[in-house]
Amino acid sequence: MISDVRVPFGHRQPYGTAYEQMLERVRYEGAYPTRERADEAVRLVLGGLGRQLTGDERVDLAARLPLEAACVLTAQIPDPHPMTGWAFVKDLAARAGSSLATTRWDTGSVFSAVAAQAGPDLITRILGQLPTGYALLFGRAELTPAA
Repeated sequence: MISDVRVPFGHRQPYGTAYEQMLERVRYEGAYPTRERADEAVRLVLGGLGRQLTGDERVDLAARLPLEAACVLTAQIPDPHPMTGWAFVKDLAARAGSSLATTRWDTGSVFSAVAAQAGPDLITRILGQLPTGYALLFGRAELTPAA
């Protein structure tokens, strides 16, 4: 599990304004009751994405995220065998000890905020790098190339 996801909110370092705004967006998108719950979702999902994403897309995404979010993303070592979108959700659910439905909701809420930070061009590049199933998690249609 992500190292500080269970640390009580009051014992963490204060966040920067950009990360606070990102948390508020995730809180709104996910209808979370508290900022702390939104923070847990961000740390879980970005940690998982950090295990999937490599190369220039990883670097470019980290550069566009608030520092706290970028640190969560880049603290993870990328897996040499990326998972499909569904396997990604199942892995996060197992790590968090939560249901698939809750984890899918968390993933969509966080990816919505990430997409707003990254912009459509970078998200398209990221989706081109990842296996199938991530487009839906980012709120996009899953398109397959014509044969």
